[in-house]
Amino acid sequence: MSDVPWRVDSHHHVWDLSVRDQEWITGDALAPIRRNFSLADLLPEARAAGVAATVLVQTVTVADETPELLALAADSDLVAGVVGWADLTRPDVVDVLAESCQLPGGTYLVGIRHQVQGEPDPQWLLRPDVRRGLAAVGAAGLAYDLVVLPHQLPACVKAAQEHPELTFVLDHLGKPPIASGAVEPWATAVRALAALPNTVCKLSGLVTEADPKTWTGDDLRPYADTVLDAFGPDRLMFGSDWPVCTLAATYGEVSDTARQLTDTLSETERAALFTGTATRVYRL
Repeated sequence: MSDVPWRVDSHHHVWDLSVRDQEWITGDALAPIRRNFSLADLLPEARAAGVAATVLVQTVTVADETPELLALAADSDLVAGVVGWADLTRPDVVDVLAESCQLPGGTYLVGIRHQVQGEPDPQWLLRPDVRRGLAAVGAAGLAYDLVVLPHQLPACVKAAQEHPELTFVLDHLGKPPIASGAVEPWATAVRALAALPNTVCKLSGLVTEADPKTWTGDDLRPYADTVLDAFGPDRLMFGSDWPVCTLAATYGEVSDTARQLTDTLSETERAALFTGTATRVYRL
């Protein structure tokens, strides 16, 4: 069971391929997760790991997905928040966000995310239309999740500087190249982001950036130590990245590894990382 009284998993997904294809699940490496994953599948694993609440995160850039996720949250005693998707480039994005908050389950909307990692322009976050959209997210009282690759981190820094009213949440540490063992230039870029007070980071997605068959905690530790030092536990939150994590580890293994990687923290610091940060940032 958990070593903190109330534990939050700040990052997981669900999908039903009979409702909508997940076009990103292609190739042999991702074949094991090309099936349905539901909250019923997650619940026993999360409870066994001591998780009391979760944040359900979007997977596709389709407007219909967010209402579906909000409805799931409203009918669940596990999901406490939803990070949905909205087209930030729409001229009426302010209205789109307001309407999302009024949907059934709309009170569970805590953030917005876009697959920036798939954008060919490394400066996508700095486009004028995207800047307008980011301002709308902040005005709506929502957080903005950053799913980016290391070379896109400098644009994240500029975006966070331009929008001090908006909290930026870095997913998966910005996907460092763990399998290669390289730390730079990722570490310098992530420290620049962490230097800004309106940024936080998810301790998530590590096992799938490592070698999925041979990874050990020692492989992950340099990257975890970097963000622990840069952000501190008050601006870090645990996330399982289930079911993507199952490509390399079970839910329980991801949870146990996160505990091992934070074994030098005090009880208060661990409570922040495993509960407090997500609760505060996402208003759970």
